[in-house]
Amino acid sequence: MTTMIEPFHFSAEALTELADANKERFQNAQPFPHIVFDDFVPEWVLDRVLEEFPDPGDVPWKEFKQSTSKKLASEGDAFFGDFTRQVFAELNSATFLQFLERLTGVDALIPDPYFFGGGLHQIEAGGFLKVHVDFARHEKLHIDRRLNAIIYLNKDWEPSYGGALEFWDTDMTHAVESVLPVFNRCVVFSTVGACHGHPDPLACPPDRTRRSMALFYYRNDLGEGEDLEDHDSRYRARPGEKIRSGRTVVKRITPPILLDAARNLRERRQK
Repeated sequence: MTTMIEPFHFSAEALTELADANKERFQNAQPFPHIVFDDFVPEWVLDRVLEEFPDPGDVPWKEFKQSTSKKLASEGDAFFGDFTRQVFAELNSATFLQFLERLTGVDALIPDPYFFGGGLHQIEAGGFLKVHVDFARHEKLHIDRRLNAIIYLNKDWEPSYGGALEFWDTDMTHAVESVLPVFNRCVVFSTVGACHGHPDPLACPPDRTRRSMALFYYRNDLGEGEDLEDHDSRYRARPGEKIRSGRTVVKRITPPILLDAARNLRERRQK
């Protein structure tokens, strides 16, 4: 029997009004263009996403363990729940792209159907992401990254837990803004030269994680005459901090049930 999913769709009229009311605030924000929206979507929408959000050991998360980051991320959309998949589709829809274009002044935006680096993100206690400038180009589509949109999913998040998204000045002298990752808060920011991160280890209880939906948006800027450099993520040291460059360690966290299934398959093949 097919399970019916209550649909969610953005209102083009409401998003147009929101963009027109905030585009100057976005453009004039320091240290780079950005904006923070609270209560961004109906609360029930993110409640449904949270119901489908997998715990660290439930699915094969992509795990980053290095001096510059300690986090979990989805890879593609394989373990998105049905409703979560629909919400991501809305965030990549023409209606939402037109909202972003109107808000930011960046036109001809392209979403990422592969969720390369985007999707579901989860940070466990002790996790972090050092201040960095994002990678500049999609390695598969060869288009230029322009915007990030992050929606946080953390109910009853205490400031003492940490995990705030920090926006740093270009010279890395201080954090100009700090955004706590509270439930239903959406942050949109330009990625060109933008120094950002949550560099201090999370101090949340061990049964809590910092959860978010991350979407990246691109343009095909080839031939536009803009001086956009192609580079990987570049980490920046805060005052008194040393950033050690080293090999990125990435592995998959595989649930025990999948390990058991693979082990049983190997044993059957050996008989």
